[in-house]
Amino acid sequence: MLRTPALIALTIGALVATATPAVAAEPPSGVVDALRRDLGITKEQALNRLANEARGNAAAPGLSKRLGDRYAGSWYEGAESTLIVASVHAADAAEITRAGAQARVVPRSLAQLTAVKDGLDRMAPPASVHSWAVSPRDNAVVVLTSDGQAARAWVAAGGVDAGAVTYEPSAERPRLFYEIRGGDAYYTSQGYRCSIGFAARRGTQLGFTTAGHCGPNGVTTTGFNRVTQGTFQVSSFPGNDYAWVAVNSNWTAAGVVNGYSAGILPVRGATVTQPQGSVCRSGSTTQWHCGTVTALNSTVNYPEGTVSGLTRTTVCAEGGDSGGSFISGDQAQGMTSGGSGNCSVGGTTYFQPLAEILAAGGLTLVTAGGTDPPPAGCQGYEETYSGSLTSNQSQYQPNGTYYQAVTGAHAACLDGPGGADFDVYLQRWNGSAWSVVAGGDSPNADEIITYNGPAGYYRYRVHAYSGSGTYTLGLNRP
Repeated sequence: MLRTPALIALTIGALVATATPAVAAEPPSGVVDALRRDLGITKEQALNRLANEARGNAAAPGLSKRLGDRYAGSWYEGAESTLIVASVHAADAAEITRAGAQARVVPRSLAQLTAVKDGLDRMAPPASVHSWAVSPRDNAVVVLTSDGQAARAWVAAGGVDAGAVTYEPSAERPRLFYEIRGGDAYYTSQGYRCSIGFAARRGTQLGFTTAGHCGPNGVTTTGFNRVTQGTFQVSSFPGNDYAWVAVNSNWTAAGVVNGYSAGILPVRGATVTQPQGSVCRSGSTTQWHCGTVTALNSTVNYPEGTVSGLTRTTVCAEGGDSGGSFISGDQAQGMTSGGSGNCSVGGTTYFQPLAEILAAGGLTLVTAGGTDPPPAGCQGYEETYSGSLTSNQSQYQPNGTYYQAVTGAHAACLDGPGGADFDVYLQRWNGSAWSVVAGGDSPNADEIITYNGPAGYYRYRVHAYSGSGTYTLGLNRP
């Protein structure tokens, strides 16, 4: 039975920032074929699209940081996904262009739009309002509604900047996907069938992410083969829609998604795709379908309660698909939540981004080929240094100085304090000044960077973008 849009979640360990794009090898043919079919593009366009999105997804977080409160969001345009980055200052255009994106100048920053959305999140919506989200492409908060007059009255009562809000007619009426599967099906002791999102560990305990509405803590599960499987140990719904099921020793994980017609697909990371980027979904009812992301951080008004932080997509889904995997290339995105329509006429589907459940549950995503993020404390590196920073401070390692290296590979692992955003940059002396040659500046406390470079003098800069605490830096040098 279908209800309002379902939710999904996943957790992220240390993000990897390297000199290579997130999707380095040619993607599986099943991914390319599905994009050709569902987006109406050629094989060459599909390949270029995935390559451009891998580069764009890696570049977008750094641009957001550098532009700061002038940043107005990013998205993709065109069949081959050209990255667009917006700012409220025309002077930022040169920096955006140098990063490989096209610049747009708009009147409102992302922070201003987010403040408007946050104001609406505090208001109980009428049933005719289906969802709302910041749209960088529109430079507005877009409200989807079946009753424009009621929606305008709701926005006016919220005391937000009504000029920053636009309205789109909607007949989608989101419903939860309860009888669902995701990649592979599982069954709960409450009688529901749901779907596995992604394999994830808590310490040495293996489990998987799924939708929170599939079951509360303590509910037990059996697998697609009806073999005893596990127990819900982390579950949140509404407000969120994520869960983690700890499995017993009957089960192992290889870090893959069942793509049905696309084959068995590897999961190699969790880099978030930007609006208008490609995304595909695996589910037990409708199997493998693709589309694009239309909005990040959507708040959805389900009959069972409001859920925030969802991603809205053009991918279709049906009952039995809840909890299943959303993936872009080989990068995990989140778990199927809910939506409207079906895969005969098309529709809209929301997913819960993976990062929230990984952080809330203290989980690590299981990836293909044994390429899990490094263990806590950056163990296994030849040298280890530590320090303490407050917000907006920097330190240089090793021990406030530099080192001389021969031609070869440099590697660093930064283990920062929980809840903070620490970054690390490798700098090389160019004869007159220190220049950055590699960096890790994701919105997390932990970073990894690698760099193959010529002989010379090098040093690492550790920077506290936000938050305070102690850190450990592991180094390998040639």
